[in-house]
Amino acid sequence: MAFVTNHGYLDNPTFRGMRQSLMKTFDDIYVLDLHGNSKKKESCPDGSKDENVFDIQQGVAVGIFVKHPNGKKGKATIHYANLWGVRDSKYKWLEENDITTTQWNTSQPQSEFYLFVPQNNDLRSEYEQGWKITEAMPINVNGFMTHRDHFAIDFEKEKLHQRIEEMRDENISDGKYTKKYNLKDSSDWKLNEARKAIRRDAQWQNKLISCLYRPFDRRSCYFSTVTMDRPRRELINHVAGKDNLCLGLGRQGIAVNDPIWSLISVSTKPIDSNIFRRGGINVFPLYIYPETNISQPSVFDKKQRNPNFSQDFLDDITKKLGYLPTPETIFYYIYAVLHSPTYRDRYAEFLKIDFPRVPLTSNDSLFRQLADYGEQLVQLHLMTSPKLDNLITEFVEEGDRTVAPGHPKYKDGVVHINNKGDKFKGVPEEVWNFYVGGYQPCQKWL
Repeated sequence: MAFVTNHGYLDNPTFRGMRQSLMKTFDDIYVLDLHGNSKKKESCPDGSKDENVFDIQQGVAVGIFVKHPNGKKGKATIHYANLWGVRDSKYKWLEENDITTTQWNTSQPQSEFYLFVPQNNDLRSEYEQGWKITEAMPINVNGFMTHRDHFAIDFEKEKLHQRIEEMRDENISDGKYTKKYNLKDSSDWKLNEARKAIRRDAQWQNKLISCLYRPFDRRSCYFSTVTMDRPRRELINHVAGKDNLCLGLGRQGIAVNDPIWSLISVSTKPIDSNIFRRGGINVFPLYIYPETNISQPSVFDKKQRNPNFSQDFLDDITKKLGYLPTPETIFYYIYAVLHSPTYRDRYAEFLKIDFPRVPLTSNDSLFRQLADYGEQLVQLHLMTSPKLDNLITEFVEEGDRTVAPGHPKYKDGVVHINNKGDKFKGVPEEVWNFYVGGYQPCQKWL
């Protein structure tokens, strides 16, 4: 049987069960990946243009599934090949070749993902020696979801405060309020019930807090089921209004397809689920507060809160270093490792499909150096670093300071926001091209 279809099932973690089933059903599976995925911003390995064979954004693959009359009892062998380039060159190649003239790479995908796209397994055993972050920091949760961002989140705290005050005002009808703020009832949220709940809450103002909405984009939000469908219990208990530090990580680097893995963020506030371009973030709080009744044995004797590290992970660090660092130092070490260009390049294949793993070191000076780098990065990304006082850029104002259509444009260290002469000077190329989770923050802000 042969199909021309979306190529997402080849390596998307969501389809691991499907791939496993196909391998049980067939004896040989031939996959010709035609690529052309503009959603992932695919390009040829040499950086040249890659086009879709159809007028669609989603990448395409040819799958040929073979079942022999007296087939083997084991799992299917996967035969994989790539076809890159512009559309006409792909058409020409497809017209001139068949299954016998294609240069296939063969593999037998393994648990747990059964990927049809070959991976560099030479580094797998090395990579898997590291600690999977979900095992090192066991308490984690998806970012919050409002399902009505325009209502629950705002740039200006005062406007949001007024909106919530009006929500409590019995002199304003539900119909008038609904029309003013463009609200709709759903199966999970009813305005009438939400208004009753907030009128009963004497501490309602405490839920008006800050959140991390997008990379470097902090906004005010009303963090409650009164305005949100899923504020997340763990974020309410451990993060909202608490003294905490949160690591934000995405699971599927393949969905973003940045030049280098960058599904990572840090915050002292709750993080929106869609902080990355294709959504999906898990929040790992550094500390767990006791009112949640989550019992987590810890070598740290703290009455008010406990670090969110598993005992086995802490034991391993202690064994390697000969002592147990502070929770913050461990957090900074992890943050530095996950930002290391060497780490991201070496384990790029594995970072595409699952949460990252953290390698531990027995070299104390290396551990301390990385932790120091990590602390500096955390301060920069939280925008609390004293280094931010030393601006390297200059804004030249010659027009009306508006960002015109087709702008911003970057050239030779200058970001032009219009054709009237308004520009930022002294912007290094690596700063302009800095990515977080599929977003280019400098460009996105403007």
